[in-house]
Amino acid sequence: MSDISLEQWATALAAELGLGPDAVDVEQVLDLAADAAHGVVRPAAPVTTYLVGLAAGKAGGTDADVADAVARAEALIDRLGEE
Repeated sequence: MSDISLEQWATALAAELGLGPDAVDVEQVLDLAADAAHGVVRPAAPVTTYLVGLAAGKAGGTDADVADAVARAEALIDRLGEE
C-alpha cells in the first residue's frame, strides 16, 4: 500500500480527472459522508457524496453550487432524523 495522504490522493485524483488542485474540500466531503453514514445508514456516505457532487456539477460546479447541494443533503439528513 502506498504512503500517500488523503490530501495528496485528492490532489492527484483531481489532476487525473482534469480538475484543479483545489477542486475538493476534503473536510467538507468527509463531514457530509459522516453525517450520511450516521444519520441514514453507512452505505449512504459514498452515495450521498457522489450525488451531491453530481448535482453541484450539473448546476455549474461553482463553490456556491457545491454549498447549495451540501446544504440540501444535510437538510434532508436532518429531516429524516426527525421522523
